[in-house]
Amino acid sequence: MIVHIDTSALVDALTGPRRSLSGLTTLVEQGHPIAISSLVFFEWKRGPRARAELAAQEALLPTESVVAFDGPAAALAADLYRRLSRPRGREIDIAIAAAAMHQGAMLWTLNRGDFEDIPGLRLV
Repeated sequence: MIVHIDTSALVDALTGPRRSLSGLTTLVEQGHPIAISSLVFFEWKRGPRARAELAAQEALLPTESVVAFDGPAAALAADLYRRLSRPRGREIDIAIAAAAMHQGAMLWTLNRGDFEDIPGLRLV
């Protein structure tokens, strides 16, 4: 099953001490295709990022493979937004979840609390 990577996990895996790199490696070794949405890519690229971090991201998740946040994903995000009891201030997280759900993917995040109430979202 495809696994979308949330910004929290991507940053933790590819920057600083790379604490979550082993978790990312495990997902790949288990045969899960990995992906990031254009929303996560935006959050990642807005930086600051070192050249080595950008090179690691490009080797693992090339820019041309970024999953677009398209019309159907946006419609799903809007539906989820209306269904949640406290959606304000969480628009990007809801959209990231919708992008994963639209692709039939699970989401790997280090901030589970930001996503646990989203109906139908499968977290790693």
